[in-house]
Amino acid sequence: MRLKLIIWSAAVLACTLLATAFAQTWPSRPVRIIVPYPPGGGIDTVARLLAQKLGEQMKGSFVVDNRPGGTGVIGAELLTRAAPDGYTLMASATEFAINPARRKLPYDPFKDFTHISELASVQFLLVSHPSVPVKNVKQLLALAKAQPGRITYGSAGTGGGPHLAAELFRMMSGIRWVHVPFKGAGPALVGVMSGEVDFAFSSTIALLGAVKAGRIRAIAVTGAKRFPALPDVPTIGESGVPGYVGTGWYGFYAPAGTSQEIVRRLYVEAGRALNSADAKEKLAKAGNELVMSSPQEFTAFLRSEITKWSKVVNEAGLRID
Repeated sequence: MRLKLIIWSAAVLACTLLATAFAQTWPSRPVRIIVPYPPGGGIDTVARLLAQKLGEQMKGSFVVDNRPGGTGVIGAELLTRAAPDGYTLMASATEFAINPARRKLPYDPFKDFTHISELASVQFLLVSHPSVPVKNVKQLLALAKAQPGRITYGSAGTGGGPHLAAELFRMMSGIRWVHVPFKGAGPALVGVMSGEVDFAFSSTIALLGAVKAGRIRAIAVTGAKRFPALPDVPTIGESGVPGYVGTGWYGFYAPAGTSQEIVRRLYVEAGRALNSADAKEKLAKAGNELVMSSPQEFTAFLRSEITKWSKVVNEAGLRID
């Protein structure tokens, strides 16, 4: 029995040493970062910045591979079929926590993935067409009460982060208005600038230029604190809906079974990359705030986000199965 224990201990030690040695030499070939959305979006911007910085730091090649479809489901499923060797990773958005409530998934968000870190968070912005006689949330609620079901708002699409943030606002404020889904943040911006819709929820970066040009009016931001680029625009929480927070975020993942040595190195190197002065400046200009939570913190955060958005999805009746 003692001999078996010694042999087992030696085998564990050998495997540990081999894993550590592998992590130290990794990567020896290009690393693919799947982005399950089209090029040009918020998560794509963050992923490309991360890939560039990781490549510089680790003297390797990190390549973004856009695999859009199914609000992130197609790319996520692709990651679950990849070898857990550190050469296929994924950077995804808030929909990773929304999709479990919306549809039957071909994967489990916990069993089939290794959670590396929440990379950054992003606020959404509530704006109006300048002709709408509303300058703050309280006036919006009063207008909606006077004209129930007649006010419209646009988003980048049904079930996305901005739409769910708007639904959470509806649930917490009691507002009655009509959702008009567009095919992306750009069309939603055009919709509110042209007056096709009265209001819009979208990412801060997508709307910032139009706000500063006076083509649309900023009503409030959806985060727990104000957006630095628009310091005079209040949060929804401080404007009449206490406790409201409806932000988006970007997460970093590997396949289940990826060695802890590689996960730890990715977490450290990603934090170093995005915490650099130039990267933080680029993130801020794109409306993002650096987070870099530990793998354990990210897993706990993900559980809380799935619970939060599941309640919103179910009450709004957004399931698509």
